[in-house]
Amino acid sequence: MAPHSKAASLAGGPASEAADTRADPVQQFVLTGPVTDYDPRVTPIRGDLADIALAGRFFAPHYVAPQIHRVAASGAMLRKAGAGDAQAVSQLLPGEAFALLDSTGDWGWGYGLHDGYCGYVRLDQITLGSADPSHVVHSRSALVFAEPSIKTPMVAALPMGARIAVDATSECGRFLSVACGWMSVRHAVPLAEQGCDPVDRALQLVGAPYLWGGRGGDALDCSGLVQLVLGLAGIAAPRDSDQQMAALGRALADDEPLQRGDLVFFPGHVGIMMDADTLVHANAHWMQVVAEPLADVIARFPETTLQPVLARKRIA
Repeated sequence: MAPHSKAASLAGGPASEAADTRADPVQQFVLTGPVTDYDPRVTPIRGDLADIALAGRFFAPHYVAPQIHRVAASGAMLRKAGAGDAQAVSQLLPGEAFALLDSTGDWGWGYGLHDGYCGYVRLDQITLGSADPSHVVHSRSALVFAEPSIKTPMVAALPMGARIAVDATSECGRFLSVACGWMSVRHAVPLAEQGCDPVDRALQLVGAPYLWGGRGGDALDCSGLVQLVLGLAGIAAPRDSDQQMAALGRALADDEPLQRGDLVFFPGHVGIMMDADTLVHANAHWMQVVAEPLADVIARFPETTLQPVLARKRIA
């Protein structure tokens, strides 16, 4: 009996020349569609999966519908990889929403809904089923007490920018009931009523320590400061300084003087003007938020940087 090929065995008959050749050419299928450059910082796609919202734009072996979680009262650092010693890329503030796409071990991968920034977060720092926030902390820090009294134990401290669900006001009218206790009514405003001078908020943070990836009132980096104070003024801003430079405001003409609230961009850095001459910024030189002459900031750039100011932008 003539030997059988695998193809013949699967077909249930003997192999033959006819079984091994085709009269018509083999069809090849190729994925076609828009070829789009993307920013991996804010595009939720990995080599193995992507957000289902990207299915019409990008190819991935697997598409996932995100599960929306809330960040715990402790907040969470967003990291480049699922490990505690991985570089921080941003920070999730208490009460913010996180779209979880994948989880492995103690870590989850996804993106923050406030700015779309992608990264890894510890699963014990996010939770399903939390109430939607109604207020945002607008003081540098908000202390939470066990009872509606400043004489009871402090149970938590929430940074500027934290989002909270308020379910009641104390009988005295001085405290708000939140998930973990009671906080002063002076430390939070309803989300629907956000609106302030972002420079005033930035000045509240003078002295706050510099933290790479930080974007809350307890510790920040340069673009985190700008994103935070603009957000409290009701202005949505991207996360990183290059994204902010591309998206925010209008460029000032060379002969236009700076004024309060203008943004000044440098290579890898940004700050907000307190007045025509003074920049408020979080920086690694002083390792904190400072207000100092813009001329001093420019002078610290290396002599090889002929023009350290990349752009000057006005929000309104």
